[in-house]
Amino acid sequence: MSSSVSGSSKSNKSFHKWSLNFSVKAKGERDIAPPPGWNSNLGFSHSEASQEVDSNLIVKKSWDIALAPLKQIPMNLFIMYMAGNSISIFPIMMVGMLFLGPIKAIFNFNKTFKLIEGNQAIFQKFVYLLGNVACIALALYKCKSMGLLPTHASDWLDFVEPPQRIEFSGGGLVF
Repeated sequence: MSSSVSGSSKSNKSFHKWSLNFSVKAKGERDIAPPPGWNSNLGFSHSEASQEVDSNLIVKKSWDIALAPLKQIPMNLFIMYMAGNSISIFPIMMVGMLFLGPIKAIFNFNKTFKLIEGNQAIFQKFVYLLGNVACIALALYKCKSMGLLPTHASDWLDFVEPPQRIEFSGGGLVF
């Protein structure tokens, strides 16, 4: 008997965690009369074609999630252009949001991809991570163009020790 139960579970298509199977009745469930106007010939059955459509829909939605950061890059480029390179409140807020969005997305990586399953999930996660890293790189470029990143030797002069004087000279006396 246990072999027939395990065999029947293997023959069924694998269901996702959030899907419900209404074709099997639970123990102790009584039969309820159908509502008036119900035609049992028109009832919906979950066929293989609809399961294939569901899996294609899940893959499509997964790719939409994975490509979302890459779709934000043109918008971020336009915002960077419109903000300008001056040091004022608006460009600083824009740079802050350019950093904050991708960093939050990277920290919420597991929550974002909790429901994604399938053979392309690893590649989709890599594309999502790559898109967020590209957005962070745009924010770093904007900081460099605004002059906020220390990229020149003169930016580090506070940390250079002044040279020690070996010789001192004194002036003469004025009468």
